[in-house]
Amino acid sequence: MGYRLSKIYTRTGDAGTTGLGDGSRVGKDAPRIAAMGDVDELNAIVGLLLCEELPEEVRTLLTGVQHDLFDLGGELSVPGGAFLKDTQPGRLEAAIDRYNADLEPLREFILPGGTRAAALTHHARTVCRRAERAVVALAHAEAVSAAARQYLNRLSDLLFVLARWLNKQAGSGDVLWQKGKHA
Repeated sequence: MGYRLSKIYTRTGDAGTTGLGDGSRVGKDAPRIAAMGDVDELNAIVGLLLCEELPEEVRTLLTGVQHDLFDLGGELSVPGGAFLKDTQPGRLEAAIDRYNADLEPLREFILPGGTRAAALTHHARTVCRRAERAVVALAHAEAVSAAARQYLNRLSDLLFVLARWLNKQAGSGDVLWQKGKHA
């Protein structure tokens, strides 16, 4: 990083535009900014999840995810940038396989819940899906790396599996959906 921010407010965005990493300015309502905001929100929710008591291996995994999401945000901030490596989605696949191996096959839909950590992981999963939709929408109009789209797709899968795994580790198990339970 060439310089550090010493003054937080600049007033340059008062007219509804914001600066990108390449120095260009776009509207704060541009698809690129929406995608960046969703990825930033996802990173914040992963940070909130990291405030919970988690096994060290999960903490290490999620801390790595936060760094990856920052890479992704940087990539989105530079039109045409490609900061994520093709290997990063594969790392998530390995983690999915590792945690899913401990779980029973799903036979029913599950509700997001159980332990607080699992519920926060489900929340992160839903924001990840929104971020993925925003990145896909951006990719219809501008170049977005395949790794960026793949990463978010794999991350939402990982978060789903991890929520189930956290519930299992806590002895809670899945919260099963019961059709018409409160009809």
